[in-house]
Amino acid sequence: MLNHSKIDSILRALVEPTRRQILERLSRGPATVSQLAEPFGMTFAAVLQHLQTLEACGLIRSEKIGRVRTCRIEPGGLAPLADWITERRIPAERHLDRLGQILAEPDQSPPKVQDQEKDEQT
Repeated sequence: MLNHSKIDSILRALVEPTRRQILERLSRGPATVSQLAEPFGMTFAAVLQHLQTLEACGLIRSEKIGRVRTCRIEPGGLAPLADWITERRIPAERHLDRLGQILAEPDQSPPKVQDQEKDEQT
């Protein structure tokens, strides 16, 4: 069974556009907090709060060496959310497959009146 509190925390983290942009940047490789803060018009403290949220839900990790804190994507951080989505996607796909089968079956309804008139004329 999936840990729904973990999924909830990941979704809460991802709802904020700044955090999604930070994840996009980190998907290209590790970056310092200063590098991550650079494109945003916000205080350093605000960026740190975003990073703390991402780290708390397991999407990133950081390490401090000397005075420099470097962040990177946490491998598997999105796995709980991906598993949750997969559990819902598979049954939905089965329903769509069945609908496709039903729609592909030959039409068993009686011929339309226009079709009957054409047959009588020939």
